[in-house]
Amino acid sequence: MWGSIFLTPALERLAASEPFAKLAGIKQLGPAHLVYPGATHTRYAHSLGVLHTARRLAAALDARGSLGFVSRGGLASFLVAALCHDLGHFPFAHSLKELPLAGHEALAARLLLAEPLRSLAGAAGADPEAAAAIVDDGLPDGGSREIAFFRGLLSGVLDPDKLDYLNRDAYFCGVPYGLQDSDFALQRIVLGPGDRVGVEAKGLMSVEGILFAKYLMYRGVYWHRGVRAPTAMVKKAVLLGLRAGVLRPEELYGLDDAGFFALLLSRDFPPLALAEEVARGRPYSLALDIAYDSGDPRHRDLLDLEARLRLEEELARRASAGAGPGLGPLDVVVDLPEPVSFESDLPVVGEGPLGSLPFSESSTVFSPAVVAGFVRALRRVRVFTSRPSEALAAAAREALA
Repeated sequence: MWGSIFLTPALERLAASEPFAKLAGIKQLGPAHLVYPGATHTRYAHSLGVLHTARRLAAALDARGSLGFVSRGGLASFLVAALCHDLGHFPFAHSLKELPLAGHEALAARLLLAEPLRSLAGAAGADPEAAAAIVDDGLPDGGSREIAFFRGLLSGVLDPDKLDYLNRDAYFCGVPYGLQDSDFALQRIVLGPGDRVGVEAKGLMSVEGILFAKYLMYRGVYWHRGVRAPTAMVKKAVLLGLRAGVLRPEELYGLDDAGFFALLLSRDFPPLALAEEVARGRPYSLALDIAYDSGDPRHRDLLDLEARLRLEEELARRASAGAGPGLGPLDVVVDLPEPVSFESDLPVVGEGPLGSLPFSESSTVFSPAVVAGFVRALRRVRVFTSRPSEALAAAAREALA
């Protein structure tokens, strides 16, 4: 992807630690390899790529004289945060994102503040508390200008995470959508008002390219129906396991993919058979696919996971009452992806009479209405089933269309 990535001896020891090494067992895109066989890259490789792009981003700002207020320890804390930002990430991509579990940022911060990472981060010149606070914005920043700045640098429009994952995911999926001219983008980075990262007017295309790429990657990869089916199945299995007390949240923390599926398949609980079907490469088939309409109360109800479970039971009952095969609640899965945002809140320097304009007000086609249209076009309500039938399709259309 990026060629050689330099690690200092201290960062190399951090990357060799058990919590970090575990990322090599977590696929970056979870079940996407069922659709794109090359998508077997890991969060380990991604984390190294984020460190690399974070270092280049900081170097680009430093070359412009923008980091005069940053201490050596603050910069080291940012680089450790970039390397370790995904340490708490769950297996199977974002399947567990909406469940009642701790956020992966909080879990990563917790690991950074505990041994052995606390000492390893300190040996790399970082302040463990600062690095944890950069990763997890739920932690207090103590009024630190550096922490506030580096938080915005790690998570924003032109952040190192996005620059790596869009390029990396496109590369390994074998699709052209996410590829970015990262060199050009980094050359046009500036520090705008209020320590906010901005872009020169000449780099406006870089931001537009990222927004286009993110839209296309969600449309063609991340939210492809062949990816959403196994994602929704695993989410339902874990939700039911948590609800029944068969699974405890703490058991799901710190697992890689193999450990995750071993845990699920070790429990004698019928709903976890959904995860076994996914592990065997047998995702459910599509029964209904319609655009999500935020104005439709039937669709809004699906934002509640419990409401989805009730609808699944209802659809199975109605389909079984017709001429189709008898279906149980586990044979039907309703999927609605979590909300997605297209961050575009950054200054474009050299656009306005006073020297800068917000991106949305600059010479770009990406008005707020266009960005909102991206979101509307992407989110789909889908119904998946183990046994497709016209009876289920008709019941789903009647309930949702």
